[in-house]
Amino acid sequence: MKLYSYFRSSASYRVRIALNLKNLPYEYVPVHLVRDGGEQLKPEYRKVNVDGIVPTLIDGHEVMPQSLAIIEYLEETHPEPPLLPKAPADRAYVRSVALQVACEIHPLNNLRVLKYLKHTLRVENDAKDAWYRHWVDTGFATLEAHLAGDARTGKLCFGDEPTLADACLIPQVFNAQRFNVDTAKYPTIQRIYEHAMQIDAFARAAPGVQPDAE
Repeated sequence: MKLYSYFRSSASYRVRIALNLKNLPYEYVPVHLVRDGGEQLKPEYRKVNVDGIVPTLIDGHEVMPQSLAIIEYLEETHPEPPLLPKAPADRAYVRSVALQVACEIHPLNNLRVLKYLKHTLRVENDAKDAWYRHWVDTGFATLEAHLAGDARTGKLCFGDEPTLADACLIPQVFNAQRFNVDTAKYPTIQRIYEHAMQIDAFARAAPGVQPDAE
């Protein structure tokens, strides 16, 4: 398999975690999202992914964009170890945590939005960063209540074994800390993050150890 990735892309980070958890080898192809206006927007990469985003996974003749779709594909084609529990209600719960990150928090703070705020709307850096922190804090406040109040939460989002929920949450925590969000306000989220980062699959997926890390 071949993964087009950027070291700080949280969506790419999710897929790296999933690949590592399933012990699947892959070729890392860096796509720099900032250099020269963004390599993801160049015609060469648009031939791979017309949306001009990362990640993209290539598995044989299959070309797949969108991180959650990629992880679901990996779950179906390589079911062990599972990233979704067996019971339908539990699977829905894990997906709800993952989607709260991927659909409610991340879209408001991804690079395209931040670039639009800065370069098109001419928002000052301090205001742009405040925008980022506001939407992370808004999402983390409810997610913290969700996780802290559910008996299914263990050392990780669902019990003690990694799931799709953790693959989405951990990159979001990393990015929140990078933008100076005080994650100590969310003790359950912070505890899950710290535990996950002691697991080899998460540690090897971290931005700082990727081939294109800066």
